[in-house]
Amino acid sequence: MTIITRFAPSPTGQLHVGNLRTAIHNWMWTRRNGGTFLLRLDDTDTQRSREEYAQGIRDDLDWLGMTPDDEVKQSDRFALYEQRFEELRAAGRVYPCYETAQELDLRRKVLLGRGLPPVYDRAALNLTADEIAAYEAEGRTPHWRFKLDHDVMIEWDDMVRGAQHFDPKLLSDPVIRREDGSWLYMLPSVIDDIDMAITHVVRGEDHVSNTAAQIQMFTALGAQPPTFAHEALLVGSEGKLSKRLGSLGISAFREQGIEAISLIALLARIGTSDPVIPVTDAEPLIESFDFAHFGRAPARFDEQELALLNQKIVHMLDYDTVLTHLPEGIDEAAWLALRPNLEKLSDVGNWWRIVTGPIEPAELDDDDRNFVASAAETLAGLPFGEGIWRALTDALKQSSGRKGKALFLPLRRALTGLDHGPDMNALLPLIGREQALTRLKSH
Repeated sequence: MTIITRFAPSPTGQLHVGNLRTAIHNWMWTRRNGGTFLLRLDDTDTQRSREEYAQGIRDDLDWLGMTPDDEVKQSDRFALYEQRFEELRAAGRVYPCYETAQELDLRRKVLLGRGLPPVYDRAALNLTADEIAAYEAEGRTPHWRFKLDHDVMIEWDDMVRGAQHFDPKLLSDPVIRREDGSWLYMLPSVIDDIDMAITHVVRGEDHVSNTAAQIQMFTALGAQPPTFAHEALLVGSEGKLSKRLGSLGISAFREQGIEAISLIALLARIGTSDPVIPVTDAEPLIESFDFAHFGRAPARFDEQELALLNQKIVHMLDYDTVLTHLPEGIDEAAWLALRPNLEKLSDVGNWWRIVTGPIEPAELDDDDRNFVASAAETLAGLPFGEGIWRALTDALKQSSGRKGKALFLPLRRALTGLDHGPDMNALLPLIGREQALTRLKSH
């Protein structure tokens, strides 16, 4: 069997970390199994769906290296939905309902007030022809519900949650079509999954009750339901996913300088028994990906953890990987010298300016100024090469008697304008003889 999954966002906003996590797991499952990863744009909400959001989703997936194998849009498939709907109608599996939203809300409140589950009572099935005619004379048009089979227990083996059991009598017949004829999520999703031969549906645990109803829709349409995996939802570091984080687009992380692989490495593993590890390629994550490792507890997303992971990953990136993203003039030796001090790849430009100058002269006291002046004289008399920093500091240690911080810090301040930074043994050769002498003499 060829594994086929789909990532099915609605193009009504930006892709954010919650739905990206679902996309990553769909993508990894297919890549591990040599399958097909599809993008389905659930754009039946024509009022809120925007092409710019759809393009943003495509751009984000491309940036992450998760370009889908194919794409479909639900707005292109209305004729198919109509055809399958008519099949269900002929089979008596969908039925029209004339209650208003206010009437349904009142019924739910009454049931809750009596301590009963707010399950729809199927009153619409008992309407007479005269009652229907009266509603239509009022100008009411029906919404449509799928009629669940109350005689068949709903069961499936979930790849994350294990054995699942639902009594259909405790579920409301789901509304599948609005009064204006527009589609809700439930039925078109099933029709698409059948038509696209989806083998595995990976999504959040908030869809579990939807799945129970949709399994009967698959059966009613003569299809075998796919295998389901319902993941625990993503939460923030303090428990609830903040409104800001919940709406923060993936493009914002890109603009902050977060590496694509950092997002994948974190979102692939949080909520599982596998440790989050820094990697420069997704392949090790794909090879070890297993839904059996997923837990039931909420997956905690922490931006600080992401930043730290990103820093570790940047420190692992080789020169060939980052070459096209580096400022002009940075060779492999310069990259290796600057890399340990980077939090983000975008920081490299700031450190490179320390090498190329100009720098802001550091404040030195009289003793340190005299020491730096003597350092200039010493440097001028030394052969300038790869070991120049050690040669310079060894000579100054002998001539001045300074050691430790008193020896190294004034030199670093004079040469870089900073109290900290890259290893001076690697940095001084990059600064160069003439510029180093100029900086030492300027104090």
